[in-house]
Amino acid sequence: MARRRRISPAGFPVHIIQRGNNRSNCFLSEKDFIAYVKWLNVYAKKFNIHIHAWVLMTNHVHLLCTPQEDNRGVSAMMQSIGRMYVRRFNAKYGRTGTLWEGRFRSCVVDSEKYLMTVSRYIELNPVRAGLVKHPAKYKWSSYHRNARGVHTSLCTEHPIYTSLGTDPEARQKSYSALFHDELSNKDIERIRTYSQIGKALGSEQFKTRLHEALGSESRL
Repeated sequence: MARRRRISPAGFPVHIIQRGNNRSNCFLSEKDFIAYVKWLNVYAKKFNIHIHAWVLMTNHVHLLCTPQEDNRGVSAMMQSIGRMYVRRFNAKYGRTGTLWEGRFRSCVVDSEKYLMTVSRYIELNPVRAGLVKHPAKYKWSSYHRNARGVHTSLCTEHPIYTSLGTDPEARQKSYSALFHDELSNKDIERIRTYSQIGKALGSEQFKTRLHEALGSESRL
């Protein structure tokens, strides 16, 4: 079966997942996390990608971002980060070869319906993995920016996030309140499935808008 063409048109949020090869660890020290965040910041800006949510787990990465220009920006960003990070990782740990499990997985996200759900899904990864009991206790995620207002040049507010309140404090309070309720198993499974197969996550109206933006008959 032909694999689904990856799409990331300008102005549409994208959920990205990249895993370590054979699910092996790709972050072995605090300096590894720091290096990845540094290059994510550099290449997000270079390719005009707005990062809204992220988490770095020991063996995989989740990002929620919106390309501001063309369909190649997301791939260019991920390739550039991967090239720099793998070079450093292999040199540091005396290894060779690939670090990542093939192509990164991604799906376009309906911002009106699913943006906040996917953002919560990403930042709750450490909780689901049993590493912490609350996302505030995990260092390597955007929760600290989105829910607590910790300054970072990495994240850019999406309009859906901005609409949560009239000032930063109100937005942070509204966002943190979203974590009082657990994500449903249905939402978790839907996000995982659609990201795995690269299918657009959203309503039929959203998929129509996406078709129009692409100007093609891509499978969504």
